[in-house]
Parts: sequence; structure tokens; C-alpha cells
Amino acid sequence: MSGPGGPAAVGRGDSASGEGERTVVRLFEAETIARRVEELAAAIAATLPPELTVVGLLKGAFVFTADLVRALDRAGMRPRVEFLQVSSYGLGTESSGTVKVIGEMPGSIGGRDVLLVDDIQDTGRTLAWTRALLLEHGAARVWTCALLDKPSRRVVESRLDFVGFEIPDVFVVGYGIDWAERFRHLPWIGRVES
Repeated sequence: MSGPGGPAAVGRGDSASGEGERTVVRLFEAETIARRVEELAAAIAATLPPELTVVGLLKGAFVFTADLVRALDRAGMRPRVEFLQVSSYGLGTESSGTVKVIGEMPGSIGGRDVLLVDDIQDTGRTLAWTRALLLEHGAARVWTCALLDKPSRRVVESRLDFVGFEIPDVFVVGYGIDWAERFRHLPWIGRVES
């Protein structure tokens, strides 16, 4: 591994389709992410009702959701936590354009205020579709939060209420975000290069 901001050859065997090692160039260090999560929690606590259900989208947002709910606790909130697994990527690096639920809907959202948490707002399809789904299943109100936003990729108009970082149109991994189930373990976020 190299120092902050530099490229890192990440794990032999952590490449797709036997193509060899992949280089991941760091975009956000763990400390930078941690500071931003605390800032987001403070903004959320100052804006949203204290009785809130956080719905994290699996799998990519699991690390962000865990850190965010602990930061919300430090900010004085006591959120309930649910998870929902949806998919639009499969094993590729491009969204398929079709969002689907994998597994079951959270059971405790009826009549509740919900903060929907995702790793990346890309085309806008996933958050728009999932927000509508939660409202359809009885959520009182739904706000959205994404750690990363790629506005240049937007296909569907989908407003974010809270955003961690805006990034260019690059494929990123780390901090729970994967490429074909690889690289989730990285404590930082980086751009994948061939």
C-alpha cells in the first residue's frame, strides 16, 4: 500500500475475471470519511425528527450506515435501524437500469419517518425507486442520504437531502463499496484503475 492519495495494488485475487491485480487510487482517506460522517450526523440531527428509522441499502452502504447511526447517537438521536437489499449492478461496473429488491421489505417502517441511506447516488434510479417503494409500504416521510454523489451520471431526477462527497464519473470501491464483491474491506475509498 502506498501513502495517502497514492495508488495501491490491492490484493492478489481481488481482481475480476482473473485479469490480475487492480490498482486503486485513494480518493478519500478513512479520517476524512469519519469527519464527514460526523458532519452529516450533526446536519441530520438538526433537521430531521428525533424518532427516525434509518434504512441502509445493502450491501454497499453497510459500513456507512453503521458509522452514521453511531454518529447520530452522538448527535443526540436514537434511530431505529433497518436494512433493505436492492441491486442494479450485478457483477458489472455499469448499472443495469433495473432495480430489484433482494429479500424482504423492512417490517417496521409503517407510519415512521425514514432516512434512506445509500453508498452512491449515480443514475438516480435506485434511490428514486426505493424511496417510492418505502412510501408505498407506509413510511410517513422519506429523506435521502448518500455518501457519494455522481451528478454527471444522473438519468432519473432524484433529490438528495444529505450528501457526503460529490465525485466525478469514476468507479470507486472501499468503505463497503465493491466491485464484483471485492474491495469492500478497504477502510478508505478509491478509484479503480486497470
